[in-house]
Amino acid sequence: MPKYPHFPQGIAAPFPDAPDTAQEADGSLAPEPYLHRPQTALKGRGAVTNLRGRYDAVAREAFDDDWHPVAFDRTSPGAIDPGAPEDDAPPPLNTIITEEHARSILSRNRSPDLPFSLSLNPYRGCEHGCIYCFARPSHSYLGLSPGLDFESRLVAKVNAPALLARELARPGHVPDTITIGINTDAYQPCERQYRLTRQLLQILHDCHHPVAMITKSSLIERDIDLLAPMAARGQAIAAVTLTTLDPVIARSLEPRAAAPSRRLRVIRTLAEAGIPVSVSIAPVIPFVTEPDLERVMEAAVDAGARHAGYILLRLPWEVAPLFRQWLHAHFPDRAARVMHRIQDMRGGKDYDAAFGTRMRGTGIWADLLQQRFEKASRRLGIAHRHLAYGGMERTPFKREVAQALARELAAQEKTAADQGTGGQMPLF
Repeated sequence: MPKYPHFPQGIAAPFPDAPDTAQEADGSLAPEPYLHRPQTALKGRGAVTNLRGRYDAVAREAFDDDWHPVAFDRTSPGAIDPGAPEDDAPPPLNTIITEEHARSILSRNRSPDLPFSLSLNPYRGCEHGCIYCFARPSHSYLGLSPGLDFESRLVAKVNAPALLARELARPGHVPDTITIGINTDAYQPCERQYRLTRQLLQILHDCHHPVAMITKSSLIERDIDLLAPMAARGQAIAAVTLTTLDPVIARSLEPRAAAPSRRLRVIRTLAEAGIPVSVSIAPVIPFVTEPDLERVMEAAVDAGARHAGYILLRLPWEVAPLFRQWLHAHFPDRAARVMHRIQDMRGGKDYDAAFGTRMRGTGIWADLLQQRFEKASRRLGIAHRHLAYGGMERTPFKREVAQALARELAAQEKTAADQGTGGQMPLF
């Protein structure tokens, strides 16, 4: 378990304009003990607060105690300058990356509504800061917040390539498609430094193993030299997530991801290189990104996308209060309307995790959304992106190459350990 520096966790109420009220014995409302501070977004960050994780025993909440900071005259120490402005701007939130030696790298699932059974994530947390990310609650297992910590306190699994080579070298490994970037984006900014995704792709390329990539980053273009020959063998597909064409909405929804126009260029570049590309319209947020559904599909098909898919907004665990905070910070005029429509499509709740409906929702509004998607798909002549997995080629898988790579990487790890503080060689 990696050691993290201590980070204070400030938590604000999901609805600061509607605090809980208590009643006195005579039925009158009791006075509020404090007032919530207005929730404002940090520049370049998706979450509004460091909402505590569900395993934390202590909750801290920011509030206004009616005391105001005093501005001092810097030219005369100790003198108060009543005309000086108060400095309430929060300091910039820097990104901290911790290296981890993971014990395993492949995740397996039997979910009936997913087209893959194997996935791989070289990083924990994601600097793109997408407020809707269903992986945010996973940061609670690390003792960190699913809010701002998720997008600023990252973990790089530096031994991911060695673990993958070891998995592929096992005699019982079946070369099923490995999907990279499901939980967190494998091409987030720190990939430029660590190049873990590049190393993983190189192993899969050399072993002739099928792979599926999903991203919202333009950095995937760096690896076209690996993906293109794999696609020519029928062993590589890619999906680009595109939620909206509105750059203003995208900037608040996915603050550190590529702009919508840049993602369309990524689709075009991959398609021109012969790599089958799908567009993933995920999530669809009622009254925010939902009006863009058909326009996103048309733009993606014009850029070269062969398949398309959509997912209704999912709000598991801590994502629900985080999303409510985001709504009140960015769309206070429609926050209640958005949540009411989501609940209409989730059986009256913020989220329903039932297989088969968790991606689509239920009810008349969910049916109308699905009809819109299907009609646009027929008009544009594209199929659902899940079908792209059906054409993946599993042979010829080169297990002997994987075994050689596993031995080589294991030897490199041992040499590095012996030369470092954790090895035995420095003792001699």
